[in-house]
Amino acid sequence: MPSLHRNFAIVAFATLLTAPLFAQQETPETNRKVTGGGITVKGWQGKVDADAEKAGQTVNDAKLTAEGKVLQVTTGPAITYWSPKNKAKGDYKVSATFTEPKFMNLNTHPHPYGIVIAGNGMGTADQSYIYCAAYGNGNFIVRGFGPEPFQLNGRREANDAVHKAAGVGQPVTQEIAMQVKGDTVSCIINGTTVKSFPKSDLITAGKLKSTDGLYGIRFAHNTDATVSNLKVTKP
Repeated sequence: MPSLHRNFAIVAFATLLTAPLFAQQETPETNRKVTGGGITVKGWQGKVDADAEKAGQTVNDAKLTAEGKVLQVTTGPAITYWSPKNKAKGDYKVSATFTEPKFMNLNTHPHPYGIVIAGNGMGTADQSYIYCAAYGNGNFIVRGFGPEPFQLNGRREANDAVHKAAGVGQPVTQEIAMQVKGDTVSCIINGTTVKSFPKSDLITAGKLKSTDGLYGIRFAHNTDATVSNLKVTKP
């Protein structure tokens, strides 16, 4: 076989081998219903995504608990959690440590988790907020609701700053932050700014009402992780 034809054959064969794997990774998953779900952390509230609500799911199909100051989240439907006492305005930085003890413990492909800021109208049909979230395979996402979802970067965008688990079932930890400073809103992961946006591009019709507001945490569906050292500081 001529070398050119042989190379094409090798590429085609490799594509056939890997295609089922990629298809399996991207297969949509059904939202779980977490046994003993609900919110037991005093003062905290939550809201599942609209598609889960339409399917009849609620915050009781996910679980938010605490051991000391460490939050434990297990989903269920994709959900956002916050405390009405957690407010930030002006220039600020909200950060926390997210640990997935067993990567992909409850799912067939990586799911993200991260920091929520600029929450207004939280818990209502008119809520607006933005979040920065990491996947345990080196990807991240910046997304918002206003109240309809709006995308701010390529879904599952890769960045070397985002930590990767050694394998399925292995632990992975991310330091995730969102910062508002001057006219810039930034997503910061493990000390590296992975994405920044002009504030003026975010506070507009269909997006954020303001960058002042509540802060909290966001988890995709079928995910199991802890959150520690959630705090707001001045940048």
